[in-house]
This record gives sequence, structure tokens and C-alpha cells, in this order.
Amino acid sequence: MPEEDLIELKFRLYDGSDIGPFQYSPTSTIGMVKERIVAEWPKDKKIAPKSANDIKLINAGKILENSKTVGQCRIPFGELPKAVITMHVVVQQSVAKTKTEKKVDEVPRKQMCQCTIM
Repeated sequence: MPEEDLIELKFRLYDGSDIGPFQYSPTSTIGMVKERIVAEWPKDKKIAPKSANDIKLINAGKILENSKTVGQCRIPFGELPKAVITMHVVVQQSVAKTKTEKKVDEVPRKQMCQCTIM
């Protein structure tokens, strides 16, 4: 693939540091990009994803779907040649893990409904 067709991405982490930039083909899926982020994740960070499913990528205020391609998620920025696109990375614990980590002394809450009529 010609170098001019590649899209350059870098990834902003929760503490303001970056991973990348890396070059991707427009046909690369977001799932493939997440796998590389997990592989390149800095070892000195306290919060780290265990798998690609623990990561959410955000670009232009939208959470990107794993099945979409990098080309589909790229927002056109007019005539900016060779611009590096920054995507934000959010690490989120899997749902199964949070359910098993309930506190023993946690008091069950009563379900309450509140309505406001104006």
C-alpha cells in the first residue's frame, strides 16, 4: 500500500500521555487498532487494559465500534495533508469483574421512583 494512503493515529491516555503515532491502512478495523494499543500499553501505568474489550476509543466525541474501519472513522479536516489524528483511550473494567467485586458490608438499597410534575 502506498505510504500516502496510510492514516497516522496517536492515542491519548487518561493521564495525558500518548501512545504512538502509528500508521494504519484505511481498511484496518478498530478492533485491530485496540489490539495494538493493548500490546503497546506502557508497563508503568497503574490502570492497564487486560484485553481489547476493556478499551473504548473516542474520536470527535464518538465511541468507535470494533467492526468499523479506520477509514470510516476518520473525520475529514479539509486540506490538512499528513495530519496525525489523536484518539482518546478510555479503560473500562469488564462488567463481569465489577459484579463479583461487590462489598460484603454493602447495604442493599431500596428501589425508589421520583417524579417531578411541572
